[in-house]
Amino acid sequence: MEFSDDCESVHNRFHNRDIHSCNVMDGYWIMYEQPNYKGRQYFLRPGEYWRFSDWGASCATVGSFRRITDF
Repeated sequence: MEFSDDCESVHNRFHNRDIHSCNVMDGYWIMYEQPNYKGRQYFLRPGEYWRFSDWGASCATVGSFRRITDF
């Protein structure tokens, strides 16, 4: 799957909550453990993340994610 927009609830949008790997091609993103941008946060820079532990998570469950647009 390819994502280019924020996602408030991964489960509601894709009927799955597990993201095992990702490739951030542009920009910076934050993944959250829970929906509605809550819970632990994981900061992702451009690059390849072969497994969820590469971005610091202890499991593949992702509740929401959003792109960082302002530093």
